[in-house]
Amino acid sequence: MSWFATLSRLTVLTAVLIMSSAVMALEPTDEQRQAAVESADSLRYGHYADVNFDEAWSQNAFDRYLDILDGQRAYLLQRDIKPFNHLRTELGRVLKNGELDEVFALHQRASQRREARLEWLLDELDQGLDFDFDGNQRLEVDREDAAFATRESELETLWEKRLKNDALSLALTDQDREQVEDALRQRYEGQLSRIEQTEPEDVFGLFMAAVTGSIEPHTAYLSPRQGESFDIQMSLSLEGIGALLQTDGEYVKVASLVAGGPAERAGVLKPADRIIAVGQEDEDEMVNVIGMRLDNVVDLIRGPKGSKVRLEVIPAQAVDTTRSHVVAITRDTVDLEDQAASSEVIELERDGEPHSLGVINVPTFYVDFDAWQAGEDDYRSTTRDVAEEVEKLKEQDVEGIVLDLRNNGGGALQEANSLIGLFIDRGPTVQVRDARGRIQLYGDSEAGTLYDGPLGVLVNRLSASASEIFAGAIQDYGRGLVLGSNTFGKGTVQTLDQLNHGELKLTRAKFYRISGKSTQNRGIEPDITFPSLIDPERIGESSLDNALGWDSVRDVQYRRYGQPEEFLPALKKRHEARAEDNPNFVYLERQSALARKLREQHTTVSLNREQRKKEMEAQEAEQLSLENQRRRALGMEELDEWIDAREDAMAGSHQDGINDDKDDDDEDMPAERAQVLEAAEILLDYAGLAANTRLAKG
Repeated sequence: MSWFATLSRLTVLTAVLIMSSAVMALEPTDEQRQAAVESADSLRYGHYADVNFDEAWSQNAFDRYLDILDGQRAYLLQRDIKPFNHLRTELGRVLKNGELDEVFALHQRASQRREARLEWLLDELDQGLDFDFDGNQRLEVDREDAAFATRESELETLWEKRLKNDALSLALTDQDREQVEDALRQRYEGQLSRIEQTEPEDVFGLFMAAVTGSIEPHTAYLSPRQGESFDIQMSLSLEGIGALLQTDGEYVKVASLVAGGPAERAGVLKPADRIIAVGQEDEDEMVNVIGMRLDNVVDLIRGPKGSKVRLEVIPAQAVDTTRSHVVAITRDTVDLEDQAASSEVIELERDGEPHSLGVINVPTFYVDFDAWQAGEDDYRSTTRDVAEEVEKLKEQDVEGIVLDLRNNGGGALQEANSLIGLFIDRGPTVQVRDARGRIQLYGDSEAGTLYDGPLGVLVNRLSASASEIFAGAIQDYGRGLVLGSNTFGKGTVQTLDQLNHGELKLTRAKFYRISGKSTQNRGIEPDITFPSLIDPERIGESSLDNALGWDSVRDVQYRRYGQPEEFLPALKKRHEARAEDNPNFVYLERQSALARKLREQHTTVSLNREQRKKEMEAQEAEQLSLENQRRRALGMEELDEWIDAREDAMAGSHQDGINDDKDDDDEDMPAERAQVLEAAEILLDYAGLAANTRLAKG
């Protein structure tokens, strides 16, 4: 591009920026000013942490606000930010006094830059794309640590590469030039339209996200509209796909799946998948949602029960964002029946002798509050349903029971307490400490134990909150073994504070195990660790900005039921021997290592078509090779394409580990099924070692 052409385009960009200023003028409302004041008071005097709106906090909040406005450093220049630099030390005053004008002005500056850039992109499309996709250019895919540009020409170079990458990504899906230009025009016009529809509530919400997020990740401001959505979600009456979503830069990311929900049942979405487009079953066009507000994306995904929604998804494991695929999910409601505990019996063989182990899947900690409060005798709850499954397994003379809490994000605290009570004879279960340091002790007060045999608890990175309380108590009591991978690490309690305008979800307390250890941040460390495909750097409390740290309080008095740690060396040795010969465990270990390697190596993408294809093919060849190694070892048919492996996994995967088709061989189940089978093997080992020790001591 010539120097004159570059100068001309910079002039156009500047002109658009000047013309946009009147269009984007937004001012805070009196209700929002008052909500800011009330939020400051709630945060200072009600939050668990010691919140002090000093200069250090202001710096953190200001930087976070800039990250929200321009996280990839692609729009704002340093000179755009300079007039607002005094806010770096004054945001505390701004919040406490409700002085929001400059906060809104900074948002307006960012919106003007974004709008001008989109107009520039559309102008480029109008002139016709003329990329040859040759050369050695590469695009940095993550610029969150980059400095803001000092000159317009720096951003010009960046956006020329970005536009080229957008075009190349579509061209690699076999779209011709006209299709590529039409798709990009639709994308950019949609983003421009959303900027033009920005309301004061949107600006205030972004600022409050910076305020609350600078304190800790579970504190959040909910606008009146968001509060309504939150209430619907809590009542489980929402008709949608059963996925909890969150923003991740310009993307919308799957945070977790609702147990028993449509997405979880379909098996087509995974945590950390990114949704880039949404389509309805009666419409051919899909709406690009990159850069769209989260609540608007949620509105697109919601719909009547029985209808289908199509989602274009970039898999969590994908390094290259061009490797998206479309999935379809039938919308439905989630009720207690969908989340009910279920069980199965696993048959093992040792030295020619048959052995039976029980597995109970616990998707969530639920209780029918309405029926319970009404005094009904037959209300549904996790504890009652698990108790029924335990009785069924006891009748089948199982030699041990594994409780599968993988992907169980928590729920009713009372159910975690009462569930522990099925396996101990009264005692404390969890400590809850408030902001003033006062500790309240919860426990099981009912005498008797429903099951006192060998017990295992299977967890993963998505086991959180109440699941961690249960697993921690079983571990502290020496009542059984905890198996799997490190849990999420959410050890905090939130309540809702009503504001004059909206609500404030506030962290008010912290969970501690009866041993005094916090479940916060570190989660529960298993006694025996299994490999996992869930990246702890992307999912989990420790991956969240400003997460509260781990600490401890005094332990409480309790008696131990056993000393499983005495058997861990022998159990680990036997487990490792089996894992080395288990194709599914080998696959999980190698796939996890490969995913880490790809993320570390690929911080840029090539803008050369042939080089890009080679890099993509090389990545997929590695993944396909691992999958086919697993299949060969299991005597399964090998696959020709990596996309076949992905589709095959989706067609047969059900993360709960309970085999819905008992006629299928376990070897044909997804690799993660191996964790359930190995948990049963370990528990059988434990039962045998413990019995031999009792005989020796007797």
